Amino acid sequence: MAQRAIREYDGKAIFSKHWEKYFSGFHYGFRSVTVSSGDELRAKANEHGFEWLKQRALVAKPDMLFGKRGKNNLVLYKTKQAGDVTLEDAIKWIDEKSSYKTILLSGEKGTLNRFIVEPFTPHREDQEYYISATTVGEDDVLYLSAEGGMEVEEGWEKKVNEVVIPIMMDDVSISHLIRANVPLGIPAENKERFITFAEQFYAFYRDMNFAYLEINPIVMTGNDMHILDLVARLDDTAGFMMKDAWCGAEFPTAFGMEDQSAEEKAIAEADAKSGASLKLTLLNPMGRIWTMVAGGGASVVYADTIADLSGNVSDLANYGEYSGGPTTDETRFYAQTVLDLMTRHKDPKGRDKILIIGGAIANFTDVAKTFTGIIQAFEMYADKMKAVGTRIYVRRGGPNYEKGLKDIKEAADRLGLYIEVYGPQTHVTDIVRMALEK
Repeated sequence: MAQRAIREYDGKAIFSKHWEKYFSGFHYGFRSVTVSSGDELRAKANEHGFEWLKQRALVAKPDMLFGKRGKNNLVLYKTKQAGDVTLEDAIKWIDEKSSYKTILLSGEKGTLNRFIVEPFTPHREDQEYYISATTVGEDDVLYLSAEGGMEVEEGWEKKVNEVVIPIMMDDVSISHLIRANVPLGIPAENKERFITFAEQFYAFYRDMNFAYLEINPIVMTGNDMHILDLVARLDDTAGFMMKDAWCGAEFPTAFGMEDQSAEEKAIAEADAKSGASLKLTLLNPMGRIWTMVAGGGASVVYADTIADLSGNVSDLANYGEYSGGPTTDETRFYAQTVLDLMTRHKDPKGRDKILIIGGAIANFTDVAKTFTGIIQAFEMYADKMKAVGTRIYVRRGGPNYEKGLKDIKEAADRLGLYIEVYGPQTHVTDIVRMALEK
């Protein structure tokens, strides 16, 4: 399956085109525009059918295939201080954000040149829900939560119900399976609505040939559904038969790729074809400390800890993540790329290179499977790793973590590589302290 990310606007347009067919009993008032400048937004507001841009409070945000826009302070919406966002507010904000290079918390940098503008939806936090679907192995998986919004990833295993749906399962069985896995936090008055919507959402995901589809959050007020944020990838092997159904959706270049190194572009291209998340930003090719971190949140924590404990942020060579259940081959490719970069130069001060293989406790990523890919990369680069004096520190938890830790320790010992291995009983970033104190 070749997965291609699409813009939030295009994903919502696909929903709107097929809404009546798939989501009977619910209403979705699709009002959205996509623009590249404030002037374009002003011109759009003068077109017939877009009068709401002058009449409604608005929300504006970049639409360029990256997430965590709220945490990156890249969402303009109603606040207690500023009040409603008007058309002129949105125009000014878009022109300001597109006038300089933006650096995300993830380390990616580039120019913002595509925005989505929509009406502001007043609602309470307890009206926000989370729903997504993807393919893992030979099964589809539906994820359901009574808590939507930016913090859903915090405590994922407690907040989100995972519904594994065998591809050949009939609709009646799927309905029973979803009903049996409704999150406990769904209010009684919304439970039947949520079940019905989840069934319809999965049918839509499957029939429209999505490879990944996430709404976070979706706001349910009676039978009115408000899709506040959406992430989508399409299976472009189905493109020949889905052109009209996909509303001419484009497959844009990911944010920041124009300034990337060859290695960063290679990882970005692998990410675009995968249901997993593969990210790499090269900070300092001569840096001493290199990371392979599982999880976007964990990558931020490790980077901050390394910068804090090393006393010199330039020691951190790279930033990125591999997460979301990457295959063994995808993990091997990611690890090979990092190891190739790490072993090109010795440390200018003659110190050992440090490789941090860290992460929190995985939700559904098979640790042993991903570590098999890393071990395969070790086997290719062992001599080069020893030549630059590499010390490896591992901390991981999650499905099959015991086997993964055992396998990687045995492989490193066999290859003559220095390694220390720790499980979830060790604090998530303690290996950074151990590495720098040695």
